[in-house]
Amino acid sequence: MVARINSAKRMLTILNYNENKVKEGTAKCILENSFGRPVEKMTFNQKLNGFEAFMRMNKRAKVKAVHISINFHPDEKLHEQKLRDIATDYMDKIGFENQPYLVYQHYDAGHPHIHVVTTNIQLDGSRILLYNIGRNQSSKARLELEKKYNLVKAEGRRLEVNPEEIRKTTYGKTETRRSISNVVGKVVQSYYFTSLPEFNAVLRQFNIVADRGTEESRVFKHRGLQYRILDKDGDKIGVPIKASHIPNKPTIARLEKLYAGNERLRLPHKARITECVESAFGRSRTLTKAAFIDILKKQDIYVLFRENETGRIYGITFVDNQTKAVFNGSDLGKPYAAKALTERLTGLNTGITRQIDVVNTVVTNSNDNQGASIDARHLVEDLMEAKAFDVQSPDAAMRRKRRRPL
Repeated sequence: MVARINSAKRMLTILNYNENKVKEGTAKCILENSFGRPVEKMTFNQKLNGFEAFMRMNKRAKVKAVHISINFHPDEKLHEQKLRDIATDYMDKIGFENQPYLVYQHYDAGHPHIHVVTTNIQLDGSRILLYNIGRNQSSKARLELEKKYNLVKAEGRRLEVNPEEIRKTTYGKTETRRSISNVVGKVVQSYYFTSLPEFNAVLRQFNIVADRGTEESRVFKHRGLQYRILDKDGDKIGVPIKASHIPNKPTIARLEKLYAGNERLRLPHKARITECVESAFGRSRTLTKAAFIDILKKQDIYVLFRENETGRIYGITFVDNQTKAVFNGSDLGKPYAAKALTERLTGLNTGITRQIDVVNTVVTNSNDNQGASIDARHLVEDLMEAKAFDVQSPDAAMRRKRRRPL
């Protein structure tokens, strides 16, 4: 069992989110507390007014709305009444037993989970303090409820998330902010990534990218982060959504706090990827890039080759959707870096060695044309340098300044 507590300034936003899920048929309001009437007989305005009656008692407080999600392991089969009992016990144990709250059972993920909408403003106008409530009251309540209801313990494990259970975001067919929030939240919660490019490698499976913009942009200079939808060609489309506007605020600062911990957590899963890669090659001497990707996909490993504008491969990332570990090829070892792997694959016309051979032929055959020979030598020098550049998304092109002809 995993419980997450978030606060907000507007109750309307949180209530709208859950009620829209109900309209879509992906959620159901299963419990009320302190409203005095059954949930099925309450209108939207009656629910909102019930919360605001408490919230009006304190005009100075800026944060009055509370949104709690309680998540369970995918293997657990929890019927509606048991979810009601767990929600009631949990709210009692964290000090919200006398507060108005609504409990929604959601069906839009691969694991059972409920959302609780409430307020921390009491009838006398005093506030229930939220500072460290997750670490103190909530953590203690979780341990007690896991034991009481024989739930899968949260310690030492994460909720399993299968990419097939998360809908890909399609521009124009899914509501942008809600779809991005749903995907990003599950990826942050479940995958062991240690950099923004690795994070983006996971997100790309769902047609989403976390974008810092160009180095000259205001977003980049202020360490901002925006989430965008990708089309079928991997190009960014639609209106960007700021990280601060998404629940749990997956900003650069928050993601960076996860890197060190994820580095340790992913290490036990390193061997599985290397074993799968070696197994893919086997004894074959004619393995193509497409076949390599397909073989690993059957092992639940997503492979992302990063290419520049000319089609040259300069990086590779492996996303193990079974263990949730994410690795750059170079982090697995020298034999699994992009250069080494592309040399083992056949049918690639963008390899550095092959391009240099072609250019050398041009140089040799151009002795009677000094200008062409000089240009060709410059191209050889550029290819030999093979510099690595930092990019902001897994599929971003590598930008370099071209030499001017002499």
